Amino acid sequence: MGKKGTQKPLSSQYDENIDYLLKELRIEKNFDIIHHKMEYSGKKLALFFIDGFAKDESMTFIMKELSRLEESQLEGNAIEKLTRTIIPYLEIETSEDLEEVINQVLAGQAALVIEGCQKVILLDIREYPVRSPDEPDIERVVRGPRDGFVETIVFNCALIRRRIRDRSLIMEYMQAGERSKTDIAIAYIDNIADPNLVEAIKKKIDQISIDGLPMGEKTVEEFIFGRHLNPYPMVRYTERADTSAVHLMEGHVIIIVDGSPSVMICPTTFWHHLQHAEEYRQKPVIGAFLRWARFVAVIGSLFLLPLWYLVATNPELLGENWKFMGPEEVGEVSLFWQFFIAEIGLEILRMAAIHTPSALATALGLVAAILIGEVAVEVGLFTSEVILYLAVAAVGTFATPSYELSLANRIFRILFLIAAAVFGVYGFLVAVLLWFLLLATTRSLGMPYLWPLLPFDWKAFLDLLFRAPIPLRKTRSAILHPQDRSKQ
Repeated sequence: MGKKGTQKPLSSQYDENIDYLLKELRIEKNFDIIHHKMEYSGKKLALFFIDGFAKDESMTFIMKELSRLEESQLEGNAIEKLTRTIIPYLEIETSEDLEEVINQVLAGQAALVIEGCQKVILLDIREYPVRSPDEPDIERVVRGPRDGFVETIVFNCALIRRRIRDRSLIMEYMQAGERSKTDIAIAYIDNIADPNLVEAIKKKIDQISIDGLPMGEKTVEEFIFGRHLNPYPMVRYTERADTSAVHLMEGHVIIIVDGSPSVMICPTTFWHHLQHAEEYRQKPVIGAFLRWARFVAVIGSLFLLPLWYLVATNPELLGENWKFMGPEEVGEVSLFWQFFIAEIGLEILRMAAIHTPSALATALGLVAAILIGEVAVEVGLFTSEVILYLAVAAVGTFATPSYELSLANRIFRILFLIAAAVFGVYGFLVAVLLWFLLLATTRSLGMPYLWPLLPFDWKAFLDLLFRAPIPLRKTRSAILHPQDRSKQ
């Protein structure tokens, strides 16, 4: 197997080249890699391609053109004649390196080897198995486009280009993985994005040293950003082309990995994960209201349970008028263990819902509601207040369009609850302080994670709190160091 950077020059002997390709492509073992032998006008030809990738109409067209070859057309500079006049295929190139030929065949292209020619013709006849660009499940909108990214990198790039028809939009091609040779596209607007940011991302991708990228974009993220012990996401994933286009216009860089319907927006802050396309599909006042509701939901999902636990176990914190917030009966199981068991049970239900076929999802929901909602309270395992507040916190967790942020918040909610149960009020306050320090010291490719709160930028902070009308947003965020700050 050829390693990264190795080359195998094309031999002057036709049979030697064919033998090398047959050996390296394991033709005798691979049923889907096709080796088609031909002979036209006294010349031997061989075509190598993968059956599942080749378009039938393209193969028919190429074979028809080859069958018309005359001996004079294969004399002299035959490659030049074939590529320019005889096979006028749109996506065609040549190579003198057999290792490159092998890589391109495995990537889906067809390789045409001709006796007596010192180059191999590569024909891009690929037709990837692809699903229709349906609306993403997580980032649904009431108003807006319904097309989402798919698992094919070429189509995803096309969806972005459809929205940004600017000559400065760059889609740079890279590969990662010694065996998988996964295609990666780095998308950015050349005269807006910070060149240092673009080069830093390209350098990190180029330094990826691993056999393959089975988890696609997630593996790329871990190589680029590190910080493996920090549960908070360093990039924002999106399956929406319009969301990607908006961030490109701001100066962000998009990383598109073949085989994944999600692209990575980087760099991002904590607040990027709380924004949703629906906010910009409504009036500014409505958009601001939706944003505030999401903020309240996410903050509530983090702090509601530990705060209620502190109030329930320390009634003196709120006084006589607020005693109704505590449980009427503590029950046989302590409040902490009620919350802990319910949290684990909720996580198990979430995983079960993911792995349950759609036809059985409704039944699973009914079983969960009966077992946890009613029976668990009746037998005394949980109090009704625990179920209520846990349900509110769970709903708030899913209010963010960023699934990764919701998972991170869920972990810290449990940690806050443990700190409150073990160390009381002061333990909870220390845990919150450590959580805030973690976010304050986190950086995503040099961008402070809590910007514009830390460091404070009052214009950007106001825009974060109140969704400004688009005509009034005349400049791009300075934190991204855009080359062109003006939008109008």
